[in-house]
Amino acid sequence: MPPRFLSQPIFKVFAGSSHVHSPLAALSLNPSKTSVRAGSAETRERRRHDPFLMAQSRQRKAANLSRQQALAREREESLGDPVESKPTPFIEELKGTKAQSSEDAALNHFISPEGLQEALEYSKSLTSPLENPDRETADPQLEKEAAERHLEEHRNAQEAISRIININNGNTKDRTRLLIQKCIDTFGRHNTDNMLPPKPAAVAHDSSTVHPEKTPRVGPDTGSPEVQVALLTAKIINLSRHLQSTNKDKHNKRNLRLLVHKRQKLLRYLRRKERGGPRWQHLIETLGLSDAAWKGEISM
Repeated sequence: MPPRFLSQPIFKVFAGSSHVHSPLAALSLNPSKTSVRAGSAETRERRRHDPFLMAQSRQRKAANLSRQQALAREREESLGDPVESKPTPFIEELKGTKAQSSEDAALNHFISPEGLQEALEYSKSLTSPLENPDRETADPQLEKEAAERHLEEHRNAQEAISRIININNGNTKDRTRLLIQKCIDTFGRHNTDNMLPPKPAAVAHDSSTVHPEKTPRVGPDTGSPEVQVALLTAKIINLSRHLQSTNKDKHNKRNLRLLVHKRQKLLRYLRRKERGGPRWQHLIETLGLSDAAWKGEISM
């Protein structure tokens, strides 16, 4: 039987392979093909070899990136700052930037203005000079001079006592204690229950569980979410003011992040419980907090 010769490889040598590896060669072999898909390999290859198309692509990419950055800035500005508070009167008092007169200044050493006034009046009456019981031998001029001297000494003593008990002359521990007491008095429910309307009660159903009445509160409220948020805000203000001049304090930076995230959890809990009621509005407006303090993810 005569041997068989395969003619296909011989024809491939002269005619070349029927498979085209390059997209440009395919376009040259098929000149009638006018529509090319935008995301196809042929389009990408054409763009890679065309400097005008490459410049257009870079320009579109730069415009998209700039637009994304602008939208991100707008979203951040609409939410606000998760750390800093707006300058409300309460926040200015916490920061110590609010100007106070000597009468309105807070007193140190657990002294109240009423108790101070009573003590000064009592000390004045104790140290007042005694009158001579024998009015015939009494010298009015000496009694007048003694009264004036006593009044001057009382004024000096009053000025010295006012300087001693002034909170501006105290240390950081004394100021922190007064800030804590102010937060409790401002946001404690023993005071806010009398001035804020209650949350609307749910409609009770016949089959619902009857809960026993709550035990009445004894003493000031120190554990409600509003008071804890106010205390955390005071600590955050103190730490952020410290970190403005000390950038390499990594320990306090971590403490600031922990405080901000803890406040965010409490704000979310209060928002869910109060449903944006008067207690929530009073807290947000007084502390000057923005939506960034409790919405989304806080990255610092």
